[in-house]
Amino acid sequence: MTTRFANGRRFSWRLDPRCLALVATSVCGLLLVACSSGSTPTGTSGTPGGTGSPTSAPAQGSTSSGCGKGVTQGSSTISLMIGGRSRVVIVHVPSGYSPSVKVPLVLNMHGSGSTAQGQEAFSGMDVTADADDFIVAYPQALIPDGTGFDWNVPGVPLVRGRAVPKGSADDIAFLTTLVGSLEQRYCIDSSRVYATGFSGGARMSSQLACDSSATFAAVAPVSGLRRPSPCRAQRAVPIIAFHGTADPVDPYNGNGQPYWTYSVPQAAIDWAQQNGCSQAASTSQPSAGVTLTEYSGCVGAVKVELYTIAGEGHEWPGGPTMPKSLISVLGPQSSAIDADGTMWAFFQASPMP
Repeated sequence: MTTRFANGRRFSWRLDPRCLALVATSVCGLLLVACSSGSTPTGTSGTPGGTGSPTSAPAQGSTSSGCGKGVTQGSSTISLMIGGRSRVVIVHVPSGYSPSVKVPLVLNMHGSGSTAQGQEAFSGMDVTADADDFIVAYPQALIPDGTGFDWNVPGVPLVRGRAVPKGSADDIAFLTTLVGSLEQRYCIDSSRVYATGFSGGARMSSQLACDSSATFAAVAPVSGLRRPSPCRAQRAVPIIAFHGTADPVDPYNGNGQPYWTYSVPQAAIDWAQQNGCSQAASTSQPSAGVTLTEYSGCVGAVKVELYTIAGEGHEWPGGPTMPKSLISVLGPQSSAIDADGTMWAFFQASPMP
């Protein structure tokens, strides 16, 4: 199936039948292999459409800024040595990028069993990045799971209750170090670095809010909000989350897999308590079928926002249309709210204090 974005870019979707069988009983996450075929296809040589080996760059050492360095606009795949391991990340540079102007950075993490390329297509965030001039990076996990990979969320089992393999990479260290590495290559505003992700990637972004609050100004978990315990956040962290009431993988009311016990509303309450929010939750309906639960009066004037989408499954709200074969196992898709645009507006209002 091919999805066309508003800017004319196209993505083709191929669903691996082995993952289709797996997702019926577990959160195989996206289960997507996306092939870019538009005007700015993702290559592997550090330039759009490249076919060579991924470019390599040191992840540690220099703290120099990437401002003034020429880069190619569009998406490219790079390989970085971080923590003694080669890590893959797709970086999308917006069409209006200028190497002399600092821009925000958003890390966008794939779900369990998926890939960086799958998440780029699934979320459709490149379109928002081009429209609003920010860099979006899609890092890739390392723990094998079907045709994709899982994140090592500290103290949390993998899908189906599997234990994290011994010797697995420290993904909190990877993602935090990745920010510094990208700041060396691109002109990034370090006060406007954000994290989002889907499913397993959402749980990882929730963890980053606790473990790397000095790096990430705000986070936006999609279909996977958690409040890790213990949470050692050094400050109150703005949180915006999206979740469907018909999610069959990470149920809205909890009682799911071993990593998914309590409800999404409880996770929002826990974050409100974590952030010292003093006011009771307020609710509104920004659009039909969407309920916004908002906590304010928090330390540092931050907010905790939960968008509940009635009848939506395990999806990215407002994302590119999914194949029917995928919707049949992940649940209905909704366009009642644009997660990309909504979270970006929230991010813009939430720079690092």
